[in-house]
Amino acid sequence: MSGFAGMQDLETLAREQVRLAALTPDAWRPGAHIVVGAAFVAFARGEQGPGRAGDHAVIGAAATRDTTPLNSVVVDGRAGARYKPGYLAAREGAMLETALRALMDEPVELDVVLVDATGRDHPRRAGLALHIGAVLDLPTIGVTHRPLLATGPEPPDEIGGFSELVLDGEVVGRWLRVRQGVRPLAVHAAWRTDAAVASETVLGLTTVARTPEPLRFARMAAREARAQKAR
Repeated sequence: MSGFAGMQDLETLAREQVRLAALTPDAWRPGAHIVVGAAFVAFARGEQGPGRAGDHAVIGAAATRDTTPLNSVVVDGRAGARYKPGYLAAREGAMLETALRALMDEPVELDVVLVDATGRDHPRRAGLALHIGAVLDLPTIGVTHRPLLATGPEPPDEIGGFSELVLDGEVVGRWLRVRQGVRPLAVHAAWRTDAAVASETVLGLTTVARTPEPLRFARMAAREARAQKAR
């Protein structure tokens, strides 16, 4: 059974988010040559945005050793709910879990997982990036284009330049510049990771594009599979 079973009920999900946010699991510190997983949801054309429960999607999951590709999988899925800020887990959680478990069944032993979602930057301090880490029992890092609620100044325009993202006085992530002259990423502390470890890890995984390599490979796999289905 999915760790997100029953989470389509938003009151149930909110209670679980509060519970997860209060936990204090051991902090993760990366070693050398880490194996990184990532997953990305590509909704069918015309089904982006708030959408509806049951929207069709293709979910790609990929693994790399540092930035070298190891494996990828693609699964089909349906959204558990329409999108509502703070409740992304109801819409995408079960789909991402299915894809990442399929990747791990290959088998791939993951050290950390990147998710296109927030972590501590959340009204109840437990966004989808944190939630899925708890479900899979793996450290996680959120990577998004913008914060959900946190704020912080523009980081220096240099590779590795960062500024803290703060929510109610708590550092919940960082703006991170991975390429000079390019918009920064919002990098989120999530399950067993803090803002510093999250940003250092993402910077080390970003080479040819603005998106870190594991997440880029997962996105490519999902979008290519979606395009094939549309033919």
